[in-house]
Amino acid sequence: MDKKSSKLSIWFLSRPKRTGAIFFLVLLTFISLIVMQRYQLFKENKQNQLSNILEAAEKNIEQSLKNSYTVALTLALTVNNDGEPINFEGVAEKLIKSNPDLQAVQLVPNGVIKYVYPYKGNEKVLNLDLFKSVERTVLEVNKTIQSRKMYFQGPVKLTQGGIGVVGRLPLYINNKFWGFSAVVIKLDVLFKNAGIDNSKYEHYKFQFSKINELTKKEEFFLPLNIDVSKEISKSVVFPDGDWKLYIINTNPYDTWLEILSAIIFGFGLAILSTYLLIKLLKKQALLQVRFRNQESKLIDTESKFKKIFDHAAIGIARVNSITGQILEVNQYLCNFLGYSKEELMQKKIKSIIYPDDLAEDGILFKKLLSGQIRQFNKEERYLKKDGNLIWGNVIITPLWNEGEEPNNHIVIVEDVTKRKEEEQLIIDSQKRIESLINTIDGIVWEGDLATHQCSFVSKKITDILGYGVEEWKSSPSFWIDHLHPDEVTHMKAYLGQYISAGKQHDAEYRMLAKDGTVVWIRDIVTVIEEPDQPTKLRGVMIDITSRKEAETALNKSFTLVTEQNKRLLNFSYIVSHNLRSHASNIQGISALIESAKTEDDRDEMIQLLKTVAGNLNETLFNLNNIVNIQTSIDTVVEPLNLSVYIAKTLATQNAQILNREAQIVNKIGQDIVINYNKAYLESILLNLVSNALRYSHPDRKPVITLTCFEEDGQQVLRVSDNGVGIDLNKHGSKMFGIYQTFNGNADARGLGLFISKNQIESMGGKIDVESNPGKGTTFKIYFK
Repeated sequence: MDKKSSKLSIWFLSRPKRTGAIFFLVLLTFISLIVMQRYQLFKENKQNQLSNILEAAEKNIEQSLKNSYTVALTLALTVNNDGEPINFEGVAEKLIKSNPDLQAVQLVPNGVIKYVYPYKGNEKVLNLDLFKSVERTVLEVNKTIQSRKMYFQGPVKLTQGGIGVVGRLPLYINNKFWGFSAVVIKLDVLFKNAGIDNSKYEHYKFQFSKINELTKKEEFFLPLNIDVSKEISKSVVFPDGDWKLYIINTNPYDTWLEILSAIIFGFGLAILSTYLLIKLLKKQALLQVRFRNQESKLIDTESKFKKIFDHAAIGIARVNSITGQILEVNQYLCNFLGYSKEELMQKKIKSIIYPDDLAEDGILFKKLLSGQIRQFNKEERYLKKDGNLIWGNVIITPLWNEGEEPNNHIVIVEDVTKRKEEEQLIIDSQKRIESLINTIDGIVWEGDLATHQCSFVSKKITDILGYGVEEWKSSPSFWIDHLHPDEVTHMKAYLGQYISAGKQHDAEYRMLAKDGTVVWIRDIVTVIEEPDQPTKLRGVMIDITSRKEAETALNKSFTLVTEQNKRLLNFSYIVSHNLRSHASNIQGISALIESAKTEDDRDEMIQLLKTVAGNLNETLFNLNNIVNIQTSIDTVVEPLNLSVYIAKTLATQNAQILNREAQIVNKIGQDIVINYNKAYLESILLNLVSNALRYSHPDRKPVITLTCFEEDGQQVLRVSDNGVGIDLNKHGSKMFGIYQTFNGNADARGLGLFISKNQIESMGGKIDVESNPGKGTTFKIYFK
């Protein structure tokens, strides 16, 4: 490749005129491209000038139209809800004075011009019916009504004389078309205000046009004998009047005239450059002599480089890239490795590298040989002559150019043994500190108060919460994302308001472990503020879940014992009252037996005594059932299908249901499951259904409705009937008392509701009742 380049250079140097001709053509081509770019720039500049002029005129016309709209709207506001103008003359006079460019303002009820100001000069338009005017006017009037916004008719020949435009704003009262509020502007005044003056610019002309609604052809309104479609022009459309404004460049050749100087300059530059190149080539021989002189100087430079190589303060070696043989070394590298120059030059580079570092070194060197990289730098260990390990920061650079076959490379080695020993001391110290932290029975952590980003966390995080160290540190919101949902608001407020610098804070809160379990944490936090550093939090999270569970169990036991004591105290009152009553009866009957005069009186008293004893036995049996309910601690609870147990209860009461011709409305879903004691549920359902049948109304057939729904997160069973009902104002406080009956029913014992209430409450629920005498009763059982 170098030989071909050399031959080509000789050819050009030996033929200066031909070389000059080729250069002239190339340069002329380049200058032509520049001239064409300059032409495009001039052309774009002309387009920008057209755009600027057109934009100014557009803004002026838009402003005139906006002013006209404001006038028309103001005039429209004089019309009241009855369609009558109020103070038209006064308002119109002020509008004309503040807008002297307007020729007239009008109110046109039902399309007939009834109000015009000023009257003088506009007399001919009064009572003009627009809907009976020329066809084009009628078309544009209807267009205004359909659009329901202001539209400008014209340019058109005005009835009062001259050419102008008429802007009409359609008015609606109660959504019914009333007429127009209109303004009249002379066309020459509109053009003057917009700056449309064809005498103003030498090479730019305006043209104003509109499509004729009847002929569908474009009409032009400025005296300009130019075909706008064939000239360089720009245009803008005004939809409020369907107008089109053109700005036209009437001198299309001025761009070429402006770049003519560039063409002449470029051509002259090409000739001059060619002449100079020929002279330059002729002097090339002179430069060859100078080149040889420079070659001599280069040899001197290499000699100096050799001295620098030998005496450099870093180790340098030249190595055969194929064999790995060390070809040349400096004295520093010999001292670094403990070998003489002769000894090192007998070795291969791999023999002085520590074996464990050879694999990585080999991978990088293969990339160097394949051309993937041009240099690599790494820290690796070397073996000294005495067998000791030393560290070196090595840079390997190839001595072949890209595309050439690999031959030799330079190895530059800096002694970094002392620095590596110091780094190792720091690492060992950090490991000891980290080991000490990881033995603490808690999660040691540090984070940024502002960003909530965790910068350090001990390995105890895995034991307590199940997260890895890096997993926890990568969380974008500190530990906020891992808080129990009920703790998030509280802890955010705590961080934002109550944390103060230099103080130790102690908080207890719940967190969610990686497996979803709830872990109670006691977090002892210290706020650290250092100069020019963000505020940090350092703390220790201690797992207090076991303590919290013990506290919860203790509180639960205390609550249970308290409740049992209350129930036992209440039970003692019941036992005291009931047994005292039976004891008094037995004592009284015994006295009567002793005083009986005849055997018949004694037998009668004995039968009465048996009856009292039977009642006492029944009372003791009932009290025993109550005790079993109230003192039960480990009641078996299991998932029960409510629908199945309702069906069992209805089957048990089937004879009573048929006997009383009762209607059962069962709305309990088949999939409703509650956690309850089986015996309690059967007893509660039986009591409620049997009571509904027992206390049915004598004048109507019983209707019992059973439904189940959710209320405040609890399942609620509702049992309603249309029976005799209960007066809750009178008996409400005794509703669930023992031995309480209210309807004089002969088989009533007053135990069912008392037992059901105790069973429900022992399961953590409650029972409510709603009742109206003569209408029926509804019981609601809230399952825990």
